[in-house]
Amino acid sequence: MKELTLMASDKTFYTVLNEVRDALKENGWPEDIETQIAIAVEEIYVNIAHYAYGGKEGEAKVRIDITPKNCRISFADQGIPYNPLEKEDPDLTLSAEDRPIGGLGIFMVKEMMDRVTYEHKDGKNILTIEKTIE
Repeated sequence: MKELTLMASDKTFYTVLNEVRDALKENGWPEDIETQIAIAVEEIYVNIAHYAYGGKEGEAKVRIDITPKNCRISFADQGIPYNPLEKEDPDLTLSAEDRPIGGLGIFMVKEMMDRVTYEHKDGKNILTIEKTIE
């Protein structure tokens, strides 16, 4: 397991992404699933960087726990309390122009991961994604 504490920004995203990708490669994860996890990591981390602190700087903690069969990544911030899992899934029958902005990214995360959970604990937003391969 590895834990990173970084200033949440677009600049630090690649540090997180590289750590996740390295751990997936070291544990023999298939490239297609690695890509799905990378997309989920990007969506979550960039949202923290852009929205958690209302335009101000703040920390993000990322806990990476990857084995040959299980991937669990938790993202924690002390920003504005927000549970993205409560957001209604977008109506994909509407055209992109007719669909309200927001919600597509977390919808994709929920679709690609086996489990996505949120909790607000000790003043922190904690979002965890999990994926398992047989």
